[in-house]
Amino acid sequence: MSHLDRLNHATAHLDPPLAVVDLAALRFNATELVRRAAGKQIRVASKSLRSREVLRAVLSLDGFAGVLAFTLPEALWLAGSGFDDVVVAYPTVDRAALRRLAANHAAADAVTLMIDSIEQLDLIEKAVAEVPEASPIRVCVDIDTSWQPLGGRVRVGARRSPLHSPVSVTAVAREAADREWFRLVGLMGYEAQIAGVGDAPPGRPLRGLAVRAMQRGSAAELVERRAAIVAAVKEIAQLEFVNGGGTGSVERTAAEDAVTEIAAGSGLFLPRLFDGYRNVTGRPAALFALPVVRRPGPGAVTVLGGGYVASGPPGRDRLPQPYLPRGLRFDPQEGAGEVQTPLLGAAADNLALGDRVWFRHAKAGELCERFAELHLIEGETVKATVPTYRGEGRTFL
Repeated sequence: MSHLDRLNHATAHLDPPLAVVDLAALRFNATELVRRAAGKQIRVASKSLRSREVLRAVLSLDGFAGVLAFTLPEALWLAGSGFDDVVVAYPTVDRAALRRLAANHAAADAVTLMIDSIEQLDLIEKAVAEVPEASPIRVCVDIDTSWQPLGGRVRVGARRSPLHSPVSVTAVAREAADREWFRLVGLMGYEAQIAGVGDAPPGRPLRGLAVRAMQRGSAAELVERRAAIVAAVKEIAQLEFVNGGGTGSVERTAAEDAVTEIAAGSGLFLPRLFDGYRNVTGRPAALFALPVVRRPGPGAVTVLGGGYVASGPPGRDRLPQPYLPRGLRFDPQEGAGEVQTPLLGAAADNLALGDRVWFRHAKAGELCERFAELHLIEGETVKATVPTYRGEGRTFL
């Protein structure tokens, strides 16, 4: 049975629009991530999955431990439902959530907050000072991993933490370690210019050469700087973890002695953006189906919905990809529409009203903001149907 036939057979009793996760592909992708991590644990990025049941399934596999969450309210929700190691990857200024964290001893033991400034420590301290018998807050310092050659006249990388040098990192780390409200337990650094930039963009070989050269230079600088930062901070506090990398840089980051764990999540679903990475292997595991609702003419069909555009710099690579059946493309004058999407190509003439067109999202977890459920496919059947965050009534961003 072809991939298309298997998907259609498994979901024949369901009405699209719908979203699925192919469990065999998910397991294969997980195995590939673990292989690339070469013995280091992988902390699962929840923003790439956005389903508690899928998170639990991945964390039950060898090689995965802990969650990298995206907001404190999400982390508190996860901690309250059995997830006992949750690092919030981004700083928070949610005072109500901070008070809830400090007032809940179990949550305070499970959740680690991200900081990159003394100002953030002041804000957290002011919020939790209002809580009677507040628990100490676990914190992790986020370091700037950008590459700044030519004496800093050039900057390559995401604008995240302002802490670039060992001196600037240790200043914040020392402040956190010295304050009674905090426990400094970790360091994190996400090298976006390596993990988040495809080194083999389709149809652009010269750009691929330039990206690979940039990544080699950046990685060579970062391995020495990160090691120096970790050594300096270990003089201040006993660290539980040093987190780094992402799906696009797993093996490169895992090779650094200073790093103890890798962050990854998108590689489990393998959205279309990762088609432009030489070292990312796997199978598309998360797909969504839209029904054909019109046949406006030869070589064209219209499906319901489809305007599920991914975040990031606007461009065609942020659109979902018509995946199955093969041979369909967007109408350049309309693209992916809010309530309907025309598709062109010879394959359209073989589609009838009610047939499905299967898509890959450009990114991973953002798909789950469009669907309340994920249908988990095993072979030719739906093994289970589980809620997404949205399906559980949770919208954290």
